[in-house]
Amino acid sequence: MEPDVSMETGSMIRIAVIPVGGAIPHRRLREYVSMLARHTRIDLSSISSFYSEHQKSPFTHQPWESSSLRFKYMVGGAPPSPWEDFQAHRKILAVIGLCHCPASPDLHRVIEQFASVSKGYASALAKRLFAFSPSDEQLKDGGEKANSIILFPPTDQQAHELQVLTMIQDLAATLLMEFEKWVLNAESVGTILKTPLDSQSNLGSEEVIKAKKRRLARAQKTIGDYCLLAGSPVDANAHFVTAIELARLTGDVFWHAGALEGSVCALLVDRMDERDSLLEEETKYRYYTVIQLYKRSYLQDNAQRVSTVTFELEAQLKLARYLCRRHLAKEVVELLMNASDGAKSLIDASDRLISYVEIARLFGSLGYHRKAAFFSRQVAQLYLKQDNISAAISAMQVLSVTSKAYHVQSRGTNQKQHAAPDELASGNTDFGKIHPQSIISLFESQWSTLQMVVLREILMSSVRAGDPLAAWSAAARLLRSFYPLITPAGQSALASSLANSADRLPSGTRCADPVLPFIRLHSFRMHPSQMEIIKRNSAKTDWWSGSAPSGPFIYTPFSKGGTADSNKQDLTWIVGEPVQVLVELANPCAFDLMVESIYLSVHSGNFDAFPVSVNLPPNTSRVILLSGIPTKVGPVTIPGCIVHCFGVTTEHLFRDVDNLLLGAAQGLVLSDPFRCCGSVKLKNAHFPSISVVPPLPLLVSYVVGGDGATILYEGEICDIRIRLTNAGTVPIVQAHMSLSGKNQHSVVSIPCDTLNSALPLKPGAEVSLTVTIKAWKLSLTDSDHDPGKNTSGNSRGVSKEGSNPLLVIHYAGPISQIDELHPSEPTVPPGRRLVVPLHISVIQGLRFVKARLLSMEIPARVSEILPKPATLNDINTEDNTVHSRMDSLVKIDPYRGSWELRLLELELSNPTDVVFDVNVFVQLDTSVNNNNITVVDHDTAEFGCPKTRIDHDCSARVLIPLEHFKLPILDSSLFAKDSPASDGFGSKSSSFKERNTKAELAASISNLVSKIKVRWQSGRNSSGELNIKDAVQAALQASVMDILLPDPLTFGFRLINNGSRTENIVNLDPVNLKSNTSDGSPDSHRDVIKVRSRSLISAHEMTDIEVLIRNNTRELIRMSLSLTCRDVAGDNCIEGHNATVLWAGILSGISLEIPPLDEVTHPFSLYFLVPGEYSLLAAAIIDDANDVLRSRARTGSPEDPIFCRGSPFRINVTGTA
Repeated sequence: MEPDVSMETGSMIRIAVIPVGGAIPHRRLREYVSMLARHTRIDLSSISSFYSEHQKSPFTHQPWESSSLRFKYMVGGAPPSPWEDFQAHRKILAVIGLCHCPASPDLHRVIEQFASVSKGYASALAKRLFAFSPSDEQLKDGGEKANSIILFPPTDQQAHELQVLTMIQDLAATLLMEFEKWVLNAESVGTILKTPLDSQSNLGSEEVIKAKKRRLARAQKTIGDYCLLAGSPVDANAHFVTAIELARLTGDVFWHAGALEGSVCALLVDRMDERDSLLEEETKYRYYTVIQLYKRSYLQDNAQRVSTVTFELEAQLKLARYLCRRHLAKEVVELLMNASDGAKSLIDASDRLISYVEIARLFGSLGYHRKAAFFSRQVAQLYLKQDNISAAISAMQVLSVTSKAYHVQSRGTNQKQHAAPDELASGNTDFGKIHPQSIISLFESQWSTLQMVVLREILMSSVRAGDPLAAWSAAARLLRSFYPLITPAGQSALASSLANSADRLPSGTRCADPVLPFIRLHSFRMHPSQMEIIKRNSAKTDWWSGSAPSGPFIYTPFSKGGTADSNKQDLTWIVGEPVQVLVELANPCAFDLMVESIYLSVHSGNFDAFPVSVNLPPNTSRVILLSGIPTKVGPVTIPGCIVHCFGVTTEHLFRDVDNLLLGAAQGLVLSDPFRCCGSVKLKNAHFPSISVVPPLPLLVSYVVGGDGATILYEGEICDIRIRLTNAGTVPIVQAHMSLSGKNQHSVVSIPCDTLNSALPLKPGAEVSLTVTIKAWKLSLTDSDHDPGKNTSGNSRGVSKEGSNPLLVIHYAGPISQIDELHPSEPTVPPGRRLVVPLHISVIQGLRFVKARLLSMEIPARVSEILPKPATLNDINTEDNTVHSRMDSLVKIDPYRGSWELRLLELELSNPTDVVFDVNVFVQLDTSVNNNNITVVDHDTAEFGCPKTRIDHDCSARVLIPLEHFKLPILDSSLFAKDSPASDGFGSKSSSFKERNTKAELAASISNLVSKIKVRWQSGRNSSGELNIKDAVQAALQASVMDILLPDPLTFGFRLINNGSRTENIVNLDPVNLKSNTSDGSPDSHRDVIKVRSRSLISAHEMTDIEVLIRNNTRELIRMSLSLTCRDVAGDNCIEGHNATVLWAGILSGISLEIPPLDEVTHPFSLYFLVPGEYSLLAAAIIDDANDVLRSRARTGSPEDPIFCRGSPFRINVTGTA
């Protein structure tokens, strides 16, 4: 049998192409053969100049304008066929020798070698020897041997091709003239034609007679063959018709079939460009007849041990090739299956090989790839039965082609998977998309056993062929795809095969087929808080606004995001800064896997990857970190990893593993390699769009003292020193500092000015910042318990993680940078965000238990001096001022007294194991007027009490008098909110005023609370302030107006000595005593004592006293004053029959008018009969009270009287009764 046969094969002239002379380089030989192969069809019109008709041509119907000669070049020649007389196209009708002159200096020897070689082709009618690239000497020698050799001087390719075409046309004309001679000779003299069928028959007398009758039919058939070769199908058809009739008459079935087959060839050549249904039906009918005739001839001549089944098979294959179209698939399949059955009876293995090759080709052309693969494997098995390298190479090549049908092909031959780098880059956005249909077509688990057999055959043939790369590829595919079906011993054997193949390969060999490990993308490492990138808008000065994190976590699930493609992310990498990608490796096999190197695969050329080595034990998986550095601006594509394992470098694509895992989930592949290794199931990692931007500044923070949390007690204040360094290559020109996270209120100050003054911060420069922070108060929800510390049996509270405030710094480099991809367009590089957690661990310290408001009555003692009252000249209309007589905060002057003294009691507890010293400070607004008298103003002064020490597991109470917070005057503006509405919108106005009242009340309480400070100190360096705001606000909520507002009238008593008043020339306040003396010496204090000692009263003496009534409002007050004196039992000792005190003057019903912010006096005298302690009381009823007084008295009815009572003044009367 012959390969690549068709119905038109009978019209092809076979020409043997033989290299002669010295060894021709392979590249040159391919070049010379390719020049010949371009000329397989020579038009008769092009050879007319070379053709000469010596006598009348037998091809009377030859179409010179449309016909042609068809050449088939047999490189290397071909052995003579025993069936050359039966079919003339099987003969070698011409021989062309190829000589490379530089390798063959002796042309004479070349000519002799060609003559010797061409003698083996007795049927050759023309011979030509082509010599290429001759030297000058060879050109001279070749001129003398022009009839024996044709020289092609060195010139360009086009000239060579033209010269070769000319020589081929000359050869075609020679062959045409030889065909004419042969046909004329056969018609006149006749010829004896034999086949192997004839040579093996014992001819009897009858057989000789029959042979003579058949000679004419065979001659006509052969003449028809030569007419076909000469390009005259009409003449050939006429001779074939005659041969068919004569063969039918003589019973020559075999030649009958050959003549009928030749007629079909003539018909098709004559109607080469035409194809219709009639022609197709006629061809089918004739060829089915040919097949039947060949089958009959085989049955008749079976006893002669010469098989003609090859011609039957060739006829079936020719008809199948002619009908090979999808709509005739059923008929073609039937022909091919019959041919495959017939091939089993072939004795010659080469014929069986060729038949399987042709059947496989036709099934492949028809689209039946599985059937084509089956017969291709039959071809490979026939090759493998031969014990030589060439057969093994052929088997390997056939199986490699077959592997595609079994879906085990090498990735290097699959263009769809092994795409070019630019295709991978363009398809990067689809990496995360899985197409189920492609998965179903790619994986078919029911083929697993057959696929393994195919891969084993490829491996075996590659080893026998001596191709280590093909063997490595086959072993890699077998191990990677079918490791679950391979025993541990088999897996180790494949690993050994991989290692042995790698030993025979040069170092650095690459293979398109990955083996192990399985690699999938785990995740992309986001930029840490030290390196976070923020988009920057040049049109917006505060580009950082809205980008600060709102909590302790950089990512929040409630952040606004797009809904179109929420899975897509954009990553920005910076030139020169390392980046990291997490990948997961899996080794599902039973041997240790040593990955010599693995690094990210980047085809964009702007990324340098860093390789790492990994050792994976059997049946284990591991997540590793791969890193690299971007080198240029532009997009980056990471389709997979480059792995050097088993001595060969391969590329592992993430997309392949994603498809594999999806196939495992759908049951289309054998198993999931990651689940086999105990790895958790991951969601499909989405491939973000990665872009590289120019270099940016990089701010690195360092907390002086270490990154550990600073342990503080509640309320403790400390400074955190942070050192910032620009570790980038670009200066920082913009910076903004802000706070984020929890407990932002605990940050007392941040050094924004310090950072701004250091700009621009050049690369390598450093700036130190000091952040002042105050430890916050622990709540029940924000505190854990420290098991290492126990106080009184209770666990000690500590702050939770994530409760620290965050210092957020947004910074950016210069704007004037040029994009390398678009030099004409200036770009705005992004900015960055540095998040520095202020690590504070707050533990429970001095505990504030509760706050209470206490009231008490302290009678004052009558003396000769009283405090100087506030006057209208000393009071500013905008800023209310009073004299500030600050005694100690906890000591009460017995000469001052108070009718209703209000004290704030703070209860403190120390649950810790250290000692706390507590100081209570009250901030008062103070100022100094022209008379050096202390008055209220916006400046503040702090007055404190002595320290209170609270030991371990002890409590203490601190009293704070609130008299110092009273306003100096009672102004109508304080009650403006209570005035009735004057317009028609009474309800709306009243509701609005109620809201104002609440707001002003809350503001007053906050102002009052903010002036009270409880500070503590423990040891030398630990100090802080206790947070009492909430508790004090709750304690003062109900009585704040009584604390702040003064009484409209205040009363005081003063002694009069010798009928003259003692002026108020000395202020008894110790603070003011110091301010009125230059050095605050004890002499001043002794003067005060002398004054107070002169205030003693004796019994049985007339004592002159005057009462002072002070108006604390800005309005004139008319009142009715009453005075009384009571003994220690509280009884009135002036009136009644048992009176012990005599009096002179008016003590009741005294009508007085007091100007605004002024005072009046009323004198009277008392005569004490009995020594002891007495109390003087003053009371008044205000006439025609205004709205201010009624609001202060909390009465709304104009008929109710306004009653004012002063504080009691105590008199100590000495003497005898």
